[in-house]
Amino acid sequence: MAAETKSKIPDNFGGLPEEFSSYKTSKIVILPVPFDKTTSWLKGSDKGPKALIEASKNMELYDIETGSEVYKKGIFTEKPIIAKDSGSILTGVQGKVRNLLKDGKFVVTIGGEHSISTAPIKAHAEVFPDMSILHLDAHSDRRDAYEGNKYSHASVIARVNEITSKVVSVGIRSMDSSELENIKKNKVFYAHEIFKSEDWINEAISNLSGNVYVTLDLDVFDSSIMPSTGTPEPGGLTWQQVTDLLKAVSENKNIVGADVVELCPSENKAPDFLAAKLIYKLLSYKFA
Repeated sequence: MAAETKSKIPDNFGGLPEEFSSYKTSKIVILPVPFDKTTSWLKGSDKGPKALIEASKNMELYDIETGSEVYKKGIFTEKPIIAKDSGSILTGVQGKVRNLLKDGKFVVTIGGEHSISTAPIKAHAEVFPDMSILHLDAHSDRRDAYEGNKYSHASVIARVNEITSKVVSVGIRSMDSSELENIKKNKVFYAHEIFKSEDWINEAISNLSGNVYVTLDLDVFDSSIMPSTGTPEPGGLTWQQVTDLLKAVSENKNIVGADVVELCPSENKAPDFLAAKLIYKLLSYKFA
């Protein structure tokens, strides 16, 4: 667990003391975006960042698999970005991430609903114009608009495709037929096909460019281990499948940034911890 006693644990990602959590010395920045305006079923993803950070204070900070302690790179937790509408939140997040990247930080944005991902992706694309997107999700999210909103959580990848065509989607198992025309077959790895393939990770990686941004909707996981999302779906991926993919990407490509979204916390704290641990695992792979 974090180095200090529970009563003195700081209110930041990992519960880190100042030595490992100041902005100046930290290589990594966690950016909370508690925004939930367009979700179409279960509300509450605006509470996700706080729940994730709270759970992260209970992590062991030594990663057994990589034999590393990535927190020693420094992990600074930014103040949450709050806005009332999609336009304002996207503008605010893009500007903040742009400034963080200028300062040489590795940024992990935590949501909040998936629509917020467009903003950090735009900011990263300014620095890494050749980057590709690794999109982990239960849903295709390629509707041009949903319920009349082009910035809906159900349209995020449609908006991302306006930034770059280099999008590889993994874990998809729910979509509308209208999205089919926007699907590139060799760049979408459906969950039911993954379960039958021994080489799906290598195939997915082969479609990524050298620089990779990861956008991860937590409903990519099977709902038995991740019920705390706005739209939980059965038939999803396991912890090991997702982390094996992230590890392979980190070994073969350069992960330049990430977001983890759609945690909709409940009384069950295990999904909150899973989300926090996932971020720490991704950082361990990136920096080990």
